Amino acid sequence: MKQVYSQVSSVVPKPFVKWAGGKRQLIPILNENLPKSFGTYYEPFLGGGALLFHILTDRNGQKCSISDLNSDLVLAYTTIRNRIDDLISSLKNHEKNYRKDSKSYYYSIRESNPRSEIEKTSRLLFLNRTCFNGLYRVNSKGKFNVPLGRYTNPNIVNEENLRSVSTILQSSKTSIKCRDFEAVLRDAKKGDLVYFDPPYQPVSDTANFTSYTNKDFTDTDLFRLAELCSKLDSKGCKVLLSNSDSKQVADMFSDKPWNVSKIQANRSINSNSKKRTGHFELLIKNY
Repeated sequence: MKQVYSQVSSVVPKPFVKWAGGKRQLIPILNENLPKSFGTYYEPFLGGGALLFHILTDRNGQKCSISDLNSDLVLAYTTIRNRIDDLISSLKNHEKNYRKDSKSYYYSIRESNPRSEIEKTSRLLFLNRTCFNGLYRVNSKGKFNVPLGRYTNPNIVNEENLRSVSTILQSSKTSIKCRDFEAVLRDAKKGDLVYFDPPYQPVSDTANFTSYTNKDFTDTDLFRLAELCSKLDSKGCKVLLSNSDSKQVADMFSDKPWNVSKIQANRSINSNSKKRTGHFELLIKNY
């Protein structure tokens, strides 16, 4: 841990939600593949933000521009940054009620549709901590549909980490937006780094899991992403992309300037823990 960060908080910030395709276990490999220097860091499929928190902790004063199409997730980041005390007291309330009757309370919150920003974010974090496999997923109608998990003592509030995340988002030059990934083209300049970690292309017919938002990431979106990567490259941006080890993705990035490498990754979302290992991903970059 860098000295500069330990003055602010004793806890290094980590992702506050478990998100499909989260990159926490791949941070050492991603870190090795970062360019030595870059301008603004862009991440248009933010998700759990593992690489963002690593960069903010490691590079003091790094300018970042992060975004996602999931408005509930973007709201969670801004609420943690701006209203951490209110959020923590709301989570403590959830924790107290959950302890009394976990099953009925979980399903009542899952069915609820709060209006306030605090309660919306608090609900998302509570469900993420207590649902089966700790996974955020919505159905075709955009409703969160994961059943209750089998936890004896879930860490619902996780106050230390939330405060650490809040501190680093407040003290850094980080802008947070809700928008489609293509919008990054307007802002990114020569020398900036753009990291794409989109919902992955399925490697088999049964492996289709792209429901972060209720708008699936389609083949058309993948083509848009490949074209965007080329445009960013021609602007002089540094581009790093994670995706599944699928032939479709490899073929799209088979020409220069792209370097494609295969890395081993565990899947944290398979309900069968034996099937979480032995997976490969592609890491693609133009530098």
